[in-house]
This record gives sequence, C-alpha cells and structure tokens, in this order.
Amino acid sequence: MMVTRAYTQCRYGQMHYREAAPENPTAPTVILLHQNPSSSYEYELLIDALATDRRVIAFDTPGYGMSDPPPAPLDMAGYAASFSDAIDALAIAGPVDVYGFHTGALLTMELALLRGDKVARIAMTGIPMYPEEKRAELLKNVVETPANDDAGTAILSMLPRLWDYVVGQRDRRVPLERAIRSFADKAWMLDRSSWAYRGVWSYDYTRITGLTLPALLLQPDEQLREASLEAAALIPGITIRHMPDLNRDIFEFAQERIANELRLFFD
Repeated sequence: MMVTRAYTQCRYGQMHYREAAPENPTAPTVILLHQNPSSSYEYELLIDALATDRRVIAFDTPGYGMSDPPPAPLDMAGYAASFSDAIDALAIAGPVDVYGFHTGALLTMELALLRGDKVARIAMTGIPMYPEEKRAELLKNVVETPANDDAGTAILSMLPRLWDYVVGQRDRRVPLERAIRSFADKAWMLDRSSWAYRGVWSYDYTRITGLTLPALLLQPDEQLREASLEAAALIPGITIRHMPDLNRDIFEFAQERIANELRLFFD
C-alpha cells in the first residue's frame, strides 16, 4: 500500500499528514496521533498494515514533523482542537476511529472529548499518568529548559541521550537504518521538544473519567506500563489487551499485530 504525504489546514496554518487507503471509497477512517517529539513517520509501517481495509490518516502535531507551529506551547486540548480543524478541512465522511501512542494517547482522549459527534472509538498505548509528584518534577524540567542559543547548549545536550534512547536501547529486531531515521525524525524537532511535554506533564486526568465511547488500551511491557494501567482504570468500560512480549518499539516489527488488534476492536 502506498503511503502518501499531503497538507491540510488547521487554525495554526498547514498541517502535514501521511495517508493510505484501499480502493473502496466507503472504507472507514482511522486517525493516528503520534508521540512527542516525533512525527507521523513513526506510523509508516502501521499505516501500510492498516490501510488494507480502511483509510488511515496520521497527522503531524502542530510544531512537529512538517506541520506549522502554534505561536506558543499548547495544552492537550489545544492540540486536539487543531486535529478537529484538520478533520473538518478534509471533509471526512462518517465517524472516525482514533489511535494514539504516549503523547498521542492524551491527544486521542482529548479529541474524543471535543468531538463526540465525530469520534466513534478510541485506542491507546502508553498513557503517561506517572504519579503526581513525578509529573510535577518533569513539568518543572521542561519549563526550565534553556532557551535556544548560538552555542546549541540545550539541543547538543539532548542529542546523546536521544541517540541512546532511540538507537542504543532499541529492540535489536529494529534495523539500524530505521532507528537512525527515527532518531533524525525526533532530532528535527528538538528546538521545540519541550512544547508538547508542557501539556503532557500538566494534564488533568480527571478529564478522562468523562469518556463514554468504546475505548481500548493496547499495553506492551514498556516503561509506561504501570502508569498506563492506572490511567486506564479511570476510563469507564475500557478494554485492556496486555502484550507482555512486546516493548516500546511496537511499530517497527509488530505492526501487523497492532493493526489486527485495532481492526478487531474498531470493527
């Protein structure tokens, strides 16, 4: 399946997205929302796996990937409003299902809260609900991120840690070339890497108790596992699929399995 790239509009300018679809013009639509800092690139293999029987659209969050940035960091509801704009600009017929990973999980829930008229079902992986004290510490760290300067102080200090996380600590089933491309994709956004994290670490989790639509948590054995399961307990009627044999690199070698889990739930 060919994955194409294009732009649509939102309140902050152009929003970039990746898309693939079967020939069937009535195929249902799935929206994919990525983690931070990253872009829809992380979903390319999953897009291909899902697009055999549905239209798949993966947006770049404003300020990430190739989407225009907002004038200042937003909360999760603010980013979700931009995705709502894009859905309307694309004139997507019928309801949509939404899946989000890590930061994208919060964006998925916020989009569902905002657009109950449009979102039918949601699925998530890795809801980042660390204990309140840890979230406060993480928020303090991102708020105090040094401003960009000619010496590259902030960005150059992040690059070794980013390389170690994406490439050095990767599951060895992920080809080195894919890991390097993922590293470059994330490094592209390091000048605004802290923006979305402000919304992540200040998120009010009481909001998700208001979710009333069908919801799924696909949870591998990753760093966010315990936090994610605690968050899922707040969502009424959520379905949980444990995936203890998988880790955070699920889109690099388990994309068919993830696609099948999503397909079963969304159908």
